[in-house]
Amino acid sequence: MTAQALLQSFDPSAPKPVYLICPGKAPRARDSSFEPLIADQLAKHIVDALIEPSLRDLAYNAYYADDTDPGEVVSVANTLPFLTERRVILVRGVESYESETAMARLLPYLSDPCESSVLILVANQIDQRRKLFKTCEKQGFVVPCPQLSDSDVRLWINNAVKERGKVIDPDAVTELIERSGLHLSDVSNAVQVVSGFVGPETDRIEQPHVVAACADVAEDQIWSLTDAIASSDVKKALFVLRELIAIGKSEFEILGSINWLLKTAYDVAVTPPDHPRMKGFAQRKCVPLVKKFGPSKLGDAFTLITETDFMLRSTGTDKLLMIELLVVKLATPRATWRASA
Repeated sequence: MTAQALLQSFDPSAPKPVYLICPGKAPRARDSSFEPLIADQLAKHIVDALIEPSLRDLAYNAYYADDTDPGEVVSVANTLPFLTERRVILVRGVESYESETAMARLLPYLSDPCESSVLILVANQIDQRRKLFKTCEKQGFVVPCPQLSDSDVRLWINNAVKERGKVIDPDAVTELIERSGLHLSDVSNAVQVVSGFVGPETDRIEQPHVVAACADVAEDQIWSLTDAIASSDVKKALFVLRELIAIGKSEFEILGSINWLLKTAYDVAVTPPDHPRMKGFAQRKCVPLVKKFGPSKLGDAFTLITETDFMLRSTGTDKLLMIELLVVKLATPRATWRASA
């Protein structure tokens, strides 16, 4: 059963002891798509259905696999709940547990899970050849959560707009997908922006509304920053960065936008040009980044992003200075910098 189907039919009276929410099966082990927004919705739905908010502190635990030993997860999952029928444990990024060492601790539990616990494992990527996936598949715990098709995203947009008391024209849906792509987090943001743009007095969203709403000043500046980085124009990149700060964008927002741009560029770099995903507005705009970096160099760029995010959150270093250094490194000619330099 897919994540979407489980969202519609989840029975809180008879949950499975384990759910592995992960990319669906594909011919190649790591060639599956994943829709994190649906995965988050499903995980939240299960938690909300099984644990009352007032009892969360007693019977709900959430972890990130990178920061948590699998032995701790197993220990908590084997602990009987207090004042509730079940204990719920959510672990994100569980692909970190695919190693033999981690599985030595987790595999016995997956083979014989505690009946009074519900363990929700969320994997953004999964190797279907390894024990984690194979064991969960054998036990019937796998919940595929692939990226939605174009037609499903169109339906999702119509429903999201309907929830806001509006309708949206088909050509407006097409324009929105062209500009946001098929990832629901981006689509959701676009729907929110367009709905706010037309306001409560307008109940029908048309194609010109999408064009106007999705071309605000901040977006124009982000694309200008993209162009400056791609053309190795350090001076212009810093100028655009300061303009983004001047209009109220925080360092974390800018870092998130740069990360999204590089991720989109990586998708363009590794996806055949005739693939349906390559029709989007954002994908076309990121082609210059692909030409500058290429897939291997984009990996170094992601490392820089991670390092900068850590510095922003974990040290007292000036945030604007850290973002400026990141932009300078990205905008310099591709052969002159390395991650961790």
